[in-house]
Amino acid sequence: MFTKAIVKTPCKNMANGISTANLGKPDYSLALKQHKNYIQAIKKCGLKVIVLDPDENFPDSTFIEDVCLITPKCAIITNPGAASRRDETIQISKTIKELDLPVENIQNPGTLDAGDIMMVKDHYFAGLSDRTNIKGASQLNLILKKYGLTSSTISLKSVLHLKTGISYLENNNLLAFGEFLTHPLLSDFNIMAVDPDESYAANSVWINGNVLVPKGFPKTCKMIKNAGYQTIEVDVSEFRKLDGGLSCLSLRF
Repeated sequence: MFTKAIVKTPCKNMANGISTANLGKPDYSLALKQHKNYIQAIKKCGLKVIVLDPDENFPDSTFIEDVCLITPKCAIITNPGAASRRDETIQISKTIKELDLPVENIQNPGTLDAGDIMMVKDHYFAGLSDRTNIKGASQLNLILKKYGLTSSTISLKSVLHLKTGISYLENNNLLAFGEFLTHPLLSDFNIMAVDPDESYAANSVWINGNVLVPKGFPKTCKMIKNAGYQTIEVDVSEFRKLDGGLSCLSLRF
């Protein structure tokens, strides 16, 4: 069960964030409204939410998940793969120090975005991507071992981050599309196949028995409901324009 979350308010400069989506520039006022609704949704799941101020120096910094991985045993400050995001770790480090957890760091030449990390109980799947390299994943593995946790790697072919393509919904259920539907490392899971035309919804988020689903993907939402979950639809259209999804917008622990 999760009890807390950390989010970061979008900055006006978010329009200059990194994007390959080709969906246009985000509407800042709408993004702020959607972010507030996102906070309400995770509060509805029982989480106390810490809201960090926007930082105009970092257009992508609302995607706070990438800069830190919080496990039940420790917090790991990452070293983001995009050079423009590296110094986002400075502020999150200050916030994390206030938590009662040991703090570890991924260091050069290792790079790691926590959007590439999926937690399944005491095991962590690390996606090898343009943002997370093998040296970063190896450092992660050593850190996790120190705390009695384990990890393994999955090489990505077509998605930005591992959790762009898969989401663990607990109870051995894995939401997935594309290259992950038949991946040998995932064969022990009950795969819930997302239709290609709703692939964005593969990034849904389990929180205390509820599943946050991006608004506008009815087939995926129905499939998750039929599996016995309470669903909460959240509109994140403006964050999608920056390659971001539901999981990117918070640190849940």
